[in-house]
Amino acid sequence: MADPSLQPDRPPSDRAPSGGATRSRADVQRWRRYLADERAEAAVYRNLATRRSGEEREILTALAEAEGRHEQHWRDLLGDDVGRPLAGSLRTRVLAALAKRFGSVFVLALMQRAEDRSPYADDADATATMAADERIHGEVVRGLANRGRMRLSGTFRAAVFGANDGLVSNLALIIGISASGADRHFVLLSGIAGLLAGALSMGAGEYVSVRSQRELLEASAPHPEAQHAVADLDVDVNELALVYRARGMSEDEAAAHADEVIASLLVAPTTGGVPVVRSRSALPRPGVTEDGDDHEAIGTGTSAALSSFCFFASGAVIPVLPYLFGLEGWPAIGLAAALVGLALLGTGAVVGVLSGASPLRRALRQLGIGFGAAAVTYLLGLLFGTSTG
Repeated sequence: MADPSLQPDRPPSDRAPSGGATRSRADVQRWRRYLADERAEAAVYRNLATRRSGEEREILTALAEAEGRHEQHWRDLLGDDVGRPLAGSLRTRVLAALAKRFGSVFVLALMQRAEDRSPYADDADATATMAADERIHGEVVRGLANRGRMRLSGTFRAAVFGANDGLVSNLALIIGISASGADRHFVLLSGIAGLLAGALSMGAGEYVSVRSQRELLEASAPHPEAQHAVADLDVDVNELALVYRARGMSEDEAAAHADEVIASLLVAPTTGGVPVVRSRSALPRPGVTEDGDDHEAIGTGTSAALSSFCFFASGAVIPVLPYLFGLEGWPAIGLAAALVGLALLGTGAVVGVLSGASPLRRALRQLGIGFGAAAVTYLLGLLFGTSTG
């Protein structure tokens, strides 16, 4: 039998979709849009699955199959009115293309918002199960997106906030100095000085922060010699329990865990009656988690410093560009503000996408904060220029 989705369009029939109600042309059009969106969303999940492995691939494949069940529901309702396949919404088609090409956490974050906005809860022709599925799909995608956020959180935080600091601080500096009546060369030198001072400050601060975290981890790690002492502990007294209590366990939990460790260290006595000690680590290591070494997760101070320097400088150079190319006065201020405004909208939108919030709202918030700071320094520059003029 031919695929009904390939049949030509035809006027809607009078077959009742459910409960004997007569379908209308608007009903058929709405159902066909739902059908197209379900197909497109399934394609997004399949494309994402091809770029994942293991458990994440299985989860995304299961989501695609669930969208297929929803697709079948609308096919059953439409019957002979399925018609030619419609294209999904522009948003969903763009997501499918991005998922196929990149498969990034940004796509997952956008899909999270799409699932959260499902209209099925308010549509009588969608089942309660479908509405519940869409809500749960949103939570599943939220969990997958959170995994991606955790993987890039450190680098992403440094990139976005470093660039944002450079944009706002140097724009405010340049506009404030321009408002005081300084000439172009002085404004340009001030902008370059602000770029270097801010970038060096950010780099130095990040270096100290990362080094301090690594030193704290090293100070919390067990002394190497303490591991060798475990085998000689008095089994009856078992002071190893004190170590676990000091690390946060309750008295009963610490005693039970210490007994387990001591028992695992010993095997059956040899012919001489002397127990043989297994070689294994018995003391907790705060520097190591289930996900790996915390030192690796934190990174090195040098790499963190270089990253922060570059990210801040990449933002701080933007308001300097008009003066670098010879503009001055209001044209330079206007162009600098426009360039920084576009960059702030971009960073705000990216933060909004990754956080699952409205990109537009976050972008406008970022823009308002940046321009607010610049406006304050402009007024202060005017005041300073007037008082010294």
